Amino acid sequence: MTGMDNALATVTVRVNRFTPRPERERAARGGSPFAKARRGGSPFGGGSASSRNRRPRGKHWTQDYTLTVRPEDTVLDCLLTIKRTLDPTLAFRYSCGHGMCGSDAVAINGTPTLLCTAGVKDWAKRPNQFAQTDAEGFRHTGDDATDEAASGETPADGGAANDLGVIELSPLPGFPVQRDLIADIDPMLDQIRKLKPYLQADGVLATTAEGKVDVFEYLQNPEQLTKYEMLSNCIACGVCEGSCPVFAGGDAFIGPAALIAASRFVNDSRDTALDTRLDAIDTADGVAACQSVRACSRHCPRGIDVGEEMWQIVAKVRER
Repeated sequence: MTGMDNALATVTVRVNRFTPRPERERAARGGSPFAKARRGGSPFGGGSASSRNRRPRGKHWTQDYTLTVRPEDTVLDCLLTIKRTLDPTLAFRYSCGHGMCGSDAVAINGTPTLLCTAGVKDWAKRPNQFAQTDAEGFRHTGDDATDEAASGETPADGGAANDLGVIELSPLPGFPVQRDLIADIDPMLDQIRKLKPYLQADGVLATTAEGKVDVFEYLQNPEQLTKYEMLSNCIACGVCEGSCPVFAGGDAFIGPAALIAASRFVNDSRDTALDTRLDAIDTADGVAACQSVRACSRHCPRGIDVGEEMWQIVAKVRER
């Protein structure tokens, strides 16, 4: 580790905060006697008036915290420092702190990722490096500022050399906000549960020619294991769903996380519910809703090429 890596620097953590308004009890209203009752609907969600996309009622504001950090610190380290020394009211979620549980997914500078794997030096930006909107409404990403930082030149705004810049944090997109950086990912978990993410065997006890129990009933070769091994690394963090523009558009789409869970068992040679699993996702709100944007692949913390897996499972459904 070089001396530059050990040097202390300052960074501004800009948090989009939210405090919910207490819910008020309202008397039930009678509906129109002439309204047609809605039946059926999507098995994966409601209609166009999605409660997930409805802006939560409460107080929204942006708060800046300036910290002295080491460049190799993580954004989670910064939030823990804020929580312990500056503002105990700041709310965020984390557990293992090592990228294994997926509980601390947020949007950093607008990109869904995990707090515990995001390094300060990798995500801090100068204010003029953030996307700017000109008079004609076009957004620019500040390429000149990026080139200036890469060349090691002193920032034009006269900032101190040890000022890393700003890191902007907001809740994971596509999910209801509960408080500050805490998003409610229960809708995603419910979608995963609907697809029965567990091995379904035929229940027949395998026996050998001698009539003894076959202890190698579920023995697999390396090729069979390879087909789903990477998919079993999914930690249901929600990063892929927060990146998916289709999922963010409404809760009718089952979402990439649930489809990854389904694909994991579709590709498992031991599972005997292939047709049932494909039927469950072969709907207008299942694989048919995927637009192959592949934004879901960009920042998967477990290295899963989610977009490619989406294409593969869509192909399996169409080949039936």
